[in-house]
Amino acid sequence: MSKVRHTGIVVTDMERAIEFYEKYFDFKIKRDMEESGEHIDQFCALKDVKVRTVKMSSEDDSLIELLYFYSHPEENVERKINQIGCSHIALTIRGIDEIHSLMREEGVHFNCEPQTSPDGAARVAFCKDPDGTFIELVEELK
Repeated sequence: MSKVRHTGIVVTDMERAIEFYEKYFDFKIKRDMEESGEHIDQFCALKDVKVRTVKMSSEDDSLIELLYFYSHPEENVERKINQIGCSHIALTIRGIDEIHSLMREEGVHFNCEPQTSPDGAARVAFCKDPDGTFIELVEELK
């Protein structure tokens, strides 16, 4: 493997998700497209898929892919951090205390205040995006 290509995040409201990731983490839309047809059906192992995919990139070219399924909508159930499967994405940021304060003031849920890791290497906080996807915010101290 040469690198992780992107992280896919299924959303219930694409515009709200785009706004969240742009506003707080400075992701920018790189590609916005609607996909359907046999190849996407095969990728998803579903029939008659219609999905909007928005790839967003950060300043360092990290990618997230937001997916809104017009077909095959699922009920949004609250996930727990310890459930099997992908539990969260981690983003390296600067100014965790300021970002935490701003996001909390604007109603973003955090598990707790930013904490310094036991080895003193980072300050860390977990929040949720508008659909409940866990995001680990990490400010490197060393």
